Amino acid sequence: MSRRLFAVPVAILAAALMTLCAPSAFTQPDKGGPGGKGFGGPGGQQRKIVAEFDTNKDGWLNAEERKAAREVAKKGAKGGFGGKGGFGKGGGEGGKPGPKVSPADVKNYPDAKLYDGTVLRTIFLEFENADWEQEMQDFHGTDVDVPATATVDGKKYANVGVHFRGMSSYMGVGAGSKRSLNLSFDMADGKQRLYGYKTLNLLNSHDDPSMMSTVLYSHIANQYTPAPKANFVKVVINGESWGIYGSVQQFDKVFLQENYKTTKGTRWKVRGSPGGRGGLEYVGDNIADYKRTFEIKSDDNEAAWKALVNFCKVLNQTAPDKLEEALKPIADVDGILWFLALDVALINGDGYWMRASDYTIYLDDKGKFHVIPHDMNEGFRPAGGGPGGGGPGGFRGPPPGVIMPPPVQDTLQLTDAQKKELEALQKEIDAKLEKLMTDDQKKAFKELKDRAPGGPGGPGGGGRGMELDPLVGLDNTRTPLRSKLLAVPALKAKYLANMKKIAEDSLDWKKLGPVVAQYRKLIEKEVEIDTRKLDTFEAFKRNTDDALPAGGGVRGGMNLRAFAEQRQKYLLNNADVKKAGQ
Repeated sequence: MSRRLFAVPVAILAAALMTLCAPSAFTQPDKGGPGGKGFGGPGGQQRKIVAEFDTNKDGWLNAEERKAAREVAKKGAKGGFGGKGGFGKGGGEGGKPGPKVSPADVKNYPDAKLYDGTVLRTIFLEFENADWEQEMQDFHGTDVDVPATATVDGKKYANVGVHFRGMSSYMGVGAGSKRSLNLSFDMADGKQRLYGYKTLNLLNSHDDPSMMSTVLYSHIANQYTPAPKANFVKVVINGESWGIYGSVQQFDKVFLQENYKTTKGTRWKVRGSPGGRGGLEYVGDNIADYKRTFEIKSDDNEAAWKALVNFCKVLNQTAPDKLEEALKPIADVDGILWFLALDVALINGDGYWMRASDYTIYLDDKGKFHVIPHDMNEGFRPAGGGPGGGGPGGFRGPPPGVIMPPPVQDTLQLTDAQKKELEALQKEIDAKLEKLMTDDQKKAFKELKDRAPGGPGGPGGGGRGMELDPLVGLDNTRTPLRSKLLAVPALKAKYLANMKKIAEDSLDWKKLGPVVAQYRKLIEKEVEIDTRKLDTFEAFKRNTDDALPAGGGVRGGMNLRAFAEQRQKYLLNNADVKKAGQ
């Protein structure tokens, strides 16, 4: 059987293994000290090696220091799943070199804001080493950034730290193709900023042929609640175009200042982690149990952790008739209801409703909790049958631990011989998992599989495709923001009114269509010549075209107009949404 048949499923399994076997899935993340064994990498504990090799004690590694650290990083990665070429499309087939571009070839926008959606900036990165991509791959999963000189709008920024980011968007993409990047302008100079921002998150639009999910989700969400800004940029590396990336704002003090007029308070990130229980369930008063799941992004302090534990306790243990009043002093309930409505209305396949993770939490200086969107790259597509959603035109992969379920085998019309080979591979992987995992990890892995749609405790019953029920998950204890808040009649009514507002306004193609058309006009020519992109130009055009295509879906995506019109129609005809506001 060809490697291509296994490329996507094995990538998903590999990412699940990386996450599941990482210490941070079950233990408190390491906050200091060099070394640290384990998988590291996406979704897992970051291997701390900078301090060990930072001989001049400036907080980052220069070329000589990285040379020694790189050997250790590569040894530590043995037995992992990175490998040369990773598990990218076609079993590691990479992109092709892009056009040569110099700063003199592009237009500068020194007066435009960094996240201005009407301009397409070019970010030039110049690395010291020609093998920068392999070097970043070697350091992936560690705390080492590879320095580059960035040039933006004609201005140079020295020693900007760069590393690959993401989990499936990294594991599922081979070397030579576009992988998501994180840029730290303050790596070597704590005061260095790009238009007031110290961090850039550049996304590769993995499984999003339209390339617009994050940007559109941000555009809509910011009309109702604080959410990261997003737009498009072009990236040029060592003089060669790497094409279009989505640029999404970091959840940091700048974000707080812009949205809450303060930099004080505590921030947490709730990243995807099988068995991580990130939905704000109450699991007792032991703070350590929460540190396994919620990654603190600001200064650690016991009072903030106690407040988080109390928030979970109040949310989960207060009777419905008293919950709204109990939450008023400690939570921005209105903001949370908008967060929940956006999550389901736009069918965020990586959303809270599905994964009970991939969002951020802010405890402000007045003692109130806010819940904020984070991972927005898997919206605007039909809800599928497994974690991460999916849709017509291709499958998004089975739950971790299942190579390829029978419905997918049937869809692909696999031969009996191919199915037999898959079964043998499944047994081999199950045996490998059994040897790799601790007893706690085995328990969490079983729990993960049981929770997959169709299994015990899974989202199930919420409808599929475009008919994802706005009240999905009301009995799901994993997602108490939904099951507990929406059990309160007044809060349920507000939530449904929010859903109706989103459907009437934000999914109105007369309003959304011009936004899509403007973005398409901005990036279309660059997408066409982009040699590192993950989907075809034809798929991009089909997903963003104003004319509805026959058939609807393309790989993991869907024509945006078809999504907006079908989702709006379903929501506005839904009996519960119809009654909202009456």
